[in-house]
Amino acid sequence: MKIYQPKPLFIERMRELLGKDFQDYMEILKHEPVRSIRANKLKISPEELKKRLENKGWKISQPFKDNPEIIIVEGKYINDSEKNLLTDKKDVQINNEGGDGDGGGLKQNKKLIGLEPGELGRALEHLLGYYYIQEIASMLPVLALKPKPEEFVLDLAAAPGSKTTQMVAEMQNTGTVIANEISLKRIKILASNVERCGSMNVIITKKEGISLCEKLKKEGFEFDKILVDAPCSGEGTLRSTPITYKMWNINTVKKFSKIQKNMVSSAIEILKPEGEIVYSTCTHAPEENEEVVDFILKNFDNIKIEKISLPIKCRPGITGWDRKKYNKNVIKSCRIYPQDNNTEGFFIAKFRRVK
Repeated sequence: MKIYQPKPLFIERMRELLGKDFQDYMEILKHEPVRSIRANKLKISPEELKKRLENKGWKISQPFKDNPEIIIVEGKYINDSEKNLLTDKKDVQINNEGGDGDGGGLKQNKKLIGLEPGELGRALEHLLGYYYIQEIASMLPVLALKPKPEEFVLDLAAAPGSKTTQMVAEMQNTGTVIANEISLKRIKILASNVERCGSMNVIITKKEGISLCEKLKKEGFEFDKILVDAPCSGEGTLRSTPITYKMWNINTVKKFSKIQKNMVSSAIEILKPEGEIVYSTCTHAPEENEEVVDFILKNFDNIKIEKISLPIKCRPGITGWDRKKYNKNVIKSCRIYPQDNNTEGFFIAKFRRVK
């Protein structure tokens, strides 16, 4: 994993955010993130997928009892004879306990190594749409939104399609999901993933998010659920995309904050009474997180923030930053840090239209 030197201002901000946990955060950045996939329940049960992957020699774990579709791929087992041919591979673990991992009972001469680059994407099960390669924290916004069968749902910034296809699976391919993306290049990826996963209830649109909301409002559309997984500075993805270190700057953070406030504000205008919006980012910057939540709570009397229950450790939103004080209810939002769960960093807030 290539490491870029974090910029001093970024380090200073993270130190202020994390306090005594700052060193734990810096340490986790040195390590590769876990490899995770999401079983596509439209095509296969998580149990059957686990069995198929274990039969390939992969070591699989399902860390969340209530969400068995979330799967960690810890590596693959090989024989000593196979290992000798892989001189560039490094042992991750030696298994001395027979019968754990590959469904057939392992001998002591089995070794656990990491998957090859691209191996998850080349597997037949992936090509068949049995799973989506998706980071665990990236799955959480949909778990917070809880889309149901027959609902009318909008994914305002949908590409590459991880959360769109996840919502479709939760909706059991019923109702309708409008999946919007402004980039034609990314739409092609979105469409490919929608097709691969067998997502039949998706309508893909190509429009700038705020303009789409304005058009939908003019046409009288209202949604049961809306996901605003907004473009952001990406501070939470430093392990998977280390170049974020190099590209990060405070002006980008401020630019995204304005865009995000406008996106959520526009989405609220097309939300049904009692409808729900989940706002999420993969960044730690308060300007893009709690400041956006505070802006919404100050400017929309008909919007309330909801508590969120998620299967991993979450920290409450912070109530102030850079001499600014936020609405006390921002603590109902969730901060997810890499050092707490060995995931990417994320921020999630859930709103309900009350009248």
